[in-house]
Amino acid sequence: MEGTPSDLTLRVKSLESLLVEKGLVDPAALDALIDTMEHKVGPRNGARVVARAWIDPAYKKRLLESAPAAISELGYNSGQGEHTLVVENGPKVHNLVVCTLCSCYPWTVLGLPPVWYKSAPYRSRAVFDPRGILREFGMQLPGDVEVRVWDSTAELRYLVLPERPAGTETMTEEQLAGLVTRDAMVGVAKVTLPLSGGNP
Repeated sequence: MEGTPSDLTLRVKSLESLLVEKGLVDPAALDALIDTMEHKVGPRNGARVVARAWIDPAYKKRLLESAPAAISELGYNSGQGEHTLVVENGPKVHNLVVCTLCSCYPWTVLGLPPVWYKSAPYRSRAVFDPRGILREFGMQLPGDVEVRVWDSTAELRYLVLPERPAGTETMTEEQLAGLVTRDAMVGVAKVTLPLSGGNP
């Protein structure tokens, strides 16, 4: 029947009601957390950072020199206490981010880490077989492109500044941000134009 919540949704609601009833969870705090995850952190923030760097050389320079300060210029501030470093992809260098110990990740600009990022196979193979991992994500890099792997920690996290795709010279900052994906900012994908080749 349409409009009926899924079994998972019903279970979550039941658990939430029980935790609130027992005084273990403050409903206002829970609402604030949900609002933060839905509207204040996530890959759309990172996409805006990337798009700004593509159109504003002075901003890009600040981003590469002091990412936390440059990111905060756009209103994105992390309360996690970690430092973020932005690494730039180019024609001869491709950067890939991993966290070999757990799943450290710049939530403010990327949101919650995907399941594959936290998986043991990705965490180990990204270090000893980065080209193999990239092939599994559909990326075949030429042999003369250096692959650099960056290992995140609780104190230092990384964001990849992808290459701006050709054919985007007339696009607005907002249109450019619409092209940037979370995977491109982790380094397992490139930013591409839609298949039609037109502007979004």
